[in-house]
Amino acid sequence: MPKDFVYLADIDPTIRQDMRYAGSNNFTGKPVPGYDAAECVLVREAAEALKRVQEAVRANGYTLKVYDCYRPARAVAAFVDWAKEPDDPEAKMIYYPNLPKSALFPDYIAPRSGHSRGATVDLTLAPLGEDPNDLPATQSCTAPQGSTAPDGSLAMGTSFDCFDGKSTKFASNITAEQNANRIMLEDAMQAQGFKGYEMEWWHFTLGNEPFPDTIFDFPILPRR
Repeated sequence: MPKDFVYLADIDPTIRQDMRYAGSNNFTGKPVPGYDAAECVLVREAAEALKRVQEAVRANGYTLKVYDCYRPARAVAAFVDWAKEPDDPEAKMIYYPNLPKSALFPDYIAPRSGHSRGATVDLTLAPLGEDPNDLPATQSCTAPQGSTAPDGSLAMGTSFDCFDGKSTKFASNITAEQNANRIMLEDAMQAQGFKGYEMEWWHFTLGNEPFPDTIFDFPILPRR
């Protein structure tokens, strides 16, 4: 791991980690190449900025919950390969119920990802307290949500990695409560220099990222 990168758990162990691509609870249905440990790795600047976000949201009774951080380039290539494979009916029902698989490339699955620069993170907010991490997805990502999402995080209108128009930042087909939760997350992240992505409410990149033109491919290994 390059010296400029850190494990988020070493910077702020209170931030919850539900690293989906290190296991089978993701749209590919299996661990993704390069994810040899369920750990969030980021450039130090992004990890320290997340620590400040966490301090702010914890004061209001919430915690950050990260799903993906640095993403090795080999994982991005595996996603592209997956996008070219025939449809898996179960994956379609859960992750892209309203789109053909051909429509996922390149808006949702691209040949290059900002995650591979080390300053992009996928995350949400969850109430402080019990957390049912890494529950397997069993229903459509666009299914109606109550006050919380199926994984215990705040209801945002869709679950993570929902390839659907309902996931866009300004979606109109979500409830007022879900929209308020999205705004709360966006405001907290923007206050510490992160910028959102219009297609995915969970996706944020540090504005002043240290490696804006560098793609990394080192594997994510267990902390020592």
